Amino acid sequence: MNAYLLLANGMVFAGQSVGAAGVTVGEVVFATGMVGFEETLTDPSYYGQIITQTYPLIGNYGMNRWDMESDKVWARGYIVREACKTPSNWRAEETLDSFLKKHNIIGIEGVDTRHLTRVIRESGVMNGAILTEFDPADPANRDRTEALLAQVRAYAVTGAVAAVTCAQPEVHNPAGAPHIVLMDYGCKRNIVRCLVRRGCKVTVMPAFSTAAQVAALCPDGIMLSNGPGDPAEPVQAVENLREIFALGVPTFGICLGHQLSALAAGAKTTKLKYGHRGANQPVTDFASGRTFITSQNHGYAVVGDELPPEMGAVAQVNANDGTCEGIQYKKWNCFTVQFHPEANGGPKDTEFLFDRFLANVKQAKEAR
Repeated sequence: MNAYLLLANGMVFAGQSVGAAGVTVGEVVFATGMVGFEETLTDPSYYGQIITQTYPLIGNYGMNRWDMESDKVWARGYIVREACKTPSNWRAEETLDSFLKKHNIIGIEGVDTRHLTRVIRESGVMNGAILTEFDPADPANRDRTEALLAQVRAYAVTGAVAAVTCAQPEVHNPAGAPHIVLMDYGCKRNIVRCLVRRGCKVTVMPAFSTAAQVAALCPDGIMLSNGPGDPAEPVQAVENLREIFALGVPTFGICLGHQLSALAAGAKTTKLKYGHRGANQPVTDFASGRTFITSQNHGYAVVGDELPPEMGAVAQVNANDGTCEGIQYKKWNCFTVQFHPEANGGPKDTEFLFDRFLANVKQAKEAR
């Protein structure tokens, strides 16, 4: 079956259908990871987005239930150069095509993803649609194409955190210690695994939980998860964080949690031209002088040059574009990073940050 990608600028890419049939609209972004495609698809941070994989062959080691970072696919569509039909791995349970069909995700293969990525890099992230119902480049379909273009151009990712957060608290490893409250702004499963592997009891809390609800759990530490969307949109979550920080509990934030913390402290965020998505982003750490290769997935960044003086200092920057990648706070017992130290789909250079966080937790407990 033929499939088409229609961008908001009117460009059309033709290919073949992979996954479900129909029409889907979203924000078209690109991810540079060579592996981790199942983790990418099920990462809640991709809510509202159509993912372009820059690596040319996707699905070659198949799909399986154990590599999913959540229970469903949050992306609105998937674009690949070639979808492997004969995966080879002892853990593989199904193909990419069958996985997408099962989750009702519309995809397209056969696209020149190199060309598409250059378009996004030069023009910036833009909305688009994947469709199997008609050819938008055919003049006979002009009216249908114009109607779809209007829908594409009007699309916006909104209500993202509310859509992906858990509905009720979830407890993992209840006999463990210390007790970590994990604020779920779009949490990936491996964050929980990294904490549980270190012996922690983990209580995952809905994104808009109040400081009183968090304090009632008597946590030893608080972790702020990754998540999707514009960090300035979930205003209530930012306001709640100000009160949560006032509890004085050691805190560690990643990705969206990093951005929300900065907003709570009076900093600003900005939308990047095409974001950082992939497993090969270099981050320079000022304290150690080292540059780490990190996994990232975000379209917004904290404006590091305009941090309030009393807030803290930029601790890490992206070695490619100099954007803020981490903050060490002065006013709170907190540090945050823009990248994903838990990501198994890419490098594990920075997983030690979990140990740094738990060392802070231990120190705070001993000081009581």
